[in-house]
This record gives sequence, structure tokens and C-alpha cells, in this order.
Amino acid sequence: MIRFPVSFVAAVLTTGSAPAEPIRPPLVVYAAGSTTGVLQAMIDRYSERTGQRVTLHTGPAGLMRERIEAGDKVDLFVSANMDHPRRLQAEGLAGPVALFARNSLCVSALPTVGLTQANLLDRLLDPRVRIGTSTPGADPGGDYAHKFFERADAIRPGSTATLKAKAQAVVGSRIEEPAAAPTGSAADAMIRRNIDTSVGYCSSRVTTPDTSVAKVRVPAALAVPIRYGMTVVSTSKDGRRMGAAKRLASYLRGAEAQALMASFGFSRVQ
Repeated sequence: MIRFPVSFVAAVLTTGSAPAEPIRPPLVVYAAGSTTGVLQAMIDRYSERTGQRVTLHTGPAGLMRERIEAGDKVDLFVSANMDHPRRLQAEGLAGPVALFARNSLCVSALPTVGLTQANLLDRLLDPRVRIGTSTPGADPGGDYAHKFFERADAIRPGSTATLKAKAQAVVGSRIEEPAAAPTGSAADAMIRRNIDTSVGYCSSRVTTPDTSVAKVRVPAALAVPIRYGMTVVSTSKDGRRMGAAKRLASYLRGAEAQALMASFGFSRVQ
């Protein structure tokens, strides 16, 4: 069982129930790109209920963390792993870290690959099948993909080296502006990036499934636990802003917000 720091729980409980005047300018949230859809939906509901405006910026969590370390003015950070927010806490830039969501690893493939859960490893090892991942280090999605590759050796010795050699980091190396985000189907994106398969999250930024590709959950024997961490950033040194960020954090972990998780492919924590 995951235990949350008493200080964090106390903070969100004491600040989450009392009405407060909205903070101006808007709260700023930096978050992992994979949370774009679900977080925006949560924030929209929160703003409607409280009047508190919130600006959401998303991108590879490692790069978002680096921006905070470089001095960006941020109130709340949501990462696709627990490590990046814990690092900010260790550096004195953020408070205690709490679990925000869980996710799973999936492989998406063009229809021509014929991917199923039973043949997933065989297809990825096929020399003709090109593999895409996110960028390790910059984006936890890439780190999770490589951990999955490392587990493959237990089932098929020698697989790890083959998979890592084949994998191309095709996304996650920089923070994209919203207007620059590619449009079209998942299959269009894979063809554009010269890959046949993509190892990434089972979650989605939208609630409507993309049927242009096959999306297969990684078998349990190869699965990698994926946990998203959240922390209030303390660089503003402004007690009112930090209090407002704690109230938002409390809402994001509450039942109303967490009820939105499943429709975007995440697992709720409440």
C-alpha cells in the first residue's frame, strides 16, 4: 500500500474545504504530455466550481522539470513518474509528492503488423518491424519502454539488446507548442515517423478511441508499473499561491476529478 506523506495529506485536507478568493494571475500547472486531456477536463470543472483560473502547460515530464529547475514560475507539477517530483522536493523546490494516477504500457501497431497480445514480443523482434518510443531521460514514457525491453530477456534471452537496438526515439525530445502538435490519426503519425509500432501508454489524450491502429496491452509478465506523481511547487514563496495550489491538488485527487480517469485510459487512485 502506498502511504502519502502526512504533511501533504494534512495540507490538502485543511486547504481543500474552505472557500477562498481566486488567485490572480492564474495558477500555472506543468504536467506530463500524456495527462493533457484528462487534466484539462479536471481543471475546467475546478475552474467552473471555484472561479480559479488555471493555465496548463504540458510536455515531456523530464523537460518540464528542468524548466522548473531553471526558474520557471510554476505552482503545481504533475509527472508521469514519481522521480521527477521527488527530485524537485529534494532540491527544495517543491513540497511532498503524492500519487496522482496509474497507467499501463501498451504497444500500438499499424494493421499490417497483425499485433496481438500473444505475438507481441515476436512481432517486436521481427527485423522487418520498426519500433518507436519516446525519448528516455527526457520523457518517462521512453524510460518505461526501455524497462519493458529489459524484462523481455527473462522470456526470450537476448531480446533486450535486440529491442533497444531497434528502438527509435521519435517523440519526447522537446516541448511542443500546442499549435505545432501534429494532427491526423495515430496511423498517420506512425507512417510519418517511419515506424510500424510504438511503445507507449495505454491512456489517451482524448476519450474517443483511435481505430486506425491496433493497441495491445503489454502482457503481465512484461508489464512495468507506471505511477504519476504530483507536487506543489514552492518557488513562488507566496503563501496564498501555494495554498491555492494545494486546494487544486486536493481536488485533482478527489472523487469528482478521479472519476474522469477511466474515460482517458488511466486508473484512478481514489
